[in-house]
Amino acid sequence: MHNVELLVPARDINELKVNITNGADAVYIGGEVFGMVSINNIFSKDEMIEGIKFAHNNSSKVYVVVNILPHDDDFNQIESYLKELEDLGVDAIVISDPGMLSIIKKITSSMEVHLSDQANTTNYMSAKFWHEQGIKRVGVPRELSCEEMAQIRAKTPLELDIEVFVHGVMTISYSGRPLISNFIKGKNSSQEISKKTYRLMEEKRPGEYFPVYEDEKGTFLFNSSDLCMIEYIPELVKAGVTSLKIEGRMKDYEYIKEVTKAYRTAIDEFYKNPQEWEFNSVWLEEVNKISNRQFTSGFYLENPADEK
Repeated sequence: MHNVELLVPARDINELKVNITNGADAVYIGGEVFGMVSINNIFSKDEMIEGIKFAHNNSSKVYVVVNILPHDDDFNQIESYLKELEDLGVDAIVISDPGMLSIIKKITSSMEVHLSDQANTTNYMSAKFWHEQGIKRVGVPRELSCEEMAQIRAKTPLELDIEVFVHGVMTISYSGRPLISNFIKGKNSSQEISKKTYRLMEEKRPGEYFPVYEDEKGTFLFNSSDLCMIEYIPELVKAGVTSLKIEGRMKDYEYIKEVTKAYRTAIDEFYKNPQEWEFNSVWLEEVNKISNRQFTSGFYLENPADEK
């Protein structure tokens, strides 16, 4: 039986150290450029050096997210930046655009490349295609079921890693521009991001508001219940998933730390005796203490769990 990785976000050097200390096998971070700032966070070169050293000394890894959907002007600096990441010893680069992959293959010698879930790899043919292009890991969308993940695993090379979100916001809609601000202010409003906040209300659930997040890279809609799969670690392992990823956008440090600790405990307990593993409600209680949103298993199970 393979061991799954627990992958956790880190917004700064202190959070990187705390999350690794609390059980993260790997962290994903954003550099000073070429990451979606609403999702990723900014590490300077010196902080990356310090973080990578700390991670490697603690048998953990650091993945740098370079997941913008680039325009032509973005390519002016990207080659030197990618080469710098390789020289720093990052364990992998996370991308979402095929043009970025072409550049990486051209200028780096051995950089491991992961494909973000934003690339929407929903089937084994796409996963095999990306593996043949040099991708080491594909992040599959939250819309897949565990059964579909298992099918991808069964029909792709074992060398290909499969990564899936297990906890956090379920972002299901993305636009390349701040669409609400553009509508209100005009088509050139991307130069001036609206400081207003927006919420959506579903017709049959009055009083229940879903937040809308915007920045210069896009609009993020319908983040309703939070995904929580801590009860279903065995299902994910049996599906052949390689990496369990925690989403941390818009969450504070304490939240990510406690979620990391809870999932670390649940995973470790599973591997002690996989056949006899039982979910401990204490783990969910610990996560609930720091969350004010309902939890769901989303699309992963055949019959998605009722919101808790």
